[in-house]
Amino acid sequence: MPALPNCETLLLNLEGGVLHVTLNRPDNRNAMSLTMVSELRAVLESLQHDLSVRAIVLRGAGGHFCAGGDIKDMAGARSAGGDAYRNLNRAFGSLLEEAQSTPQVLIAVLEGAVLGGGFGLACVSDIAISHQDAKFGLPETTLGILPAQIAPFVVKRIGLTQTRRLALTAARFNGSEAERLGLVHFSEASSEAIEARLQQVLSQVRSCAPQANAQTKALLLAAENQAIGPLLDRAAEQFAAAVTGTEGVEGTMAFMQKRAPKWAQ
Repeated sequence: MPALPNCETLLLNLEGGVLHVTLNRPDNRNAMSLTMVSELRAVLESLQHDLSVRAIVLRGAGGHFCAGGDIKDMAGARSAGGDAYRNLNRAFGSLLEEAQSTPQVLIAVLEGAVLGGGFGLACVSDIAISHQDAKFGLPETTLGILPAQIAPFVVKRIGLTQTRRLALTAARFNGSEAERLGLVHFSEASSEAIEARLQQVLSQVRSCAPQANAQTKALLLAAENQAIGPLLDRAAEQFAAAVTGTEGVEGTMAFMQKRAPKWAQ
């Protein structure tokens, strides 16, 4: 069992190999404070080498996912000058990088406000489940600022053409449109349907071997920016090791014996 950090802004519940992480600043629609960023990064760090946690479910308290960055933090940074703004902004970018590459399957459950930083977190999830009435948007330009750390992840998620439209108009849209854009995978009509979908997805994740999942995720992410030849060479080495490794042997034996592998039991 991982040694999870103590958190002021997050609720953590580890159950059945799934860590449920709830952003817990409901009075601010779970606006992303520097403390929350630091705590999320600490949680991800604690799981980096622990595949007993198969999935991370990220959601928000009080009917909202995340309404963006905390304006109070921005106001506090103003007195400290440009370095403070830069450091504040870059810390969130580091969180997005770390969330995207976490070896666990990252599932985002999106309700209410999914704005700015919340939008960015949705874009780095492996699987996104939204309420049809959730409110998505990139409002930064209406505040005279830019989605500096979020933009690259949005482009990778939905493409340059749609990102340009959304970022340069600050247009709001709902969960159904988010599904059409490819931002989310499922758009559900009710909270009950969201929970049913989440349980279905978690059941599917549990059928997959944890180490194989972690390596597959890393391979998929590497495919975006690494040369194909060397990448395929490394993938072939990983495949050979996996076939003769613990998971590969167990998976093959389970298939032959017509039973569920140990990780799925």
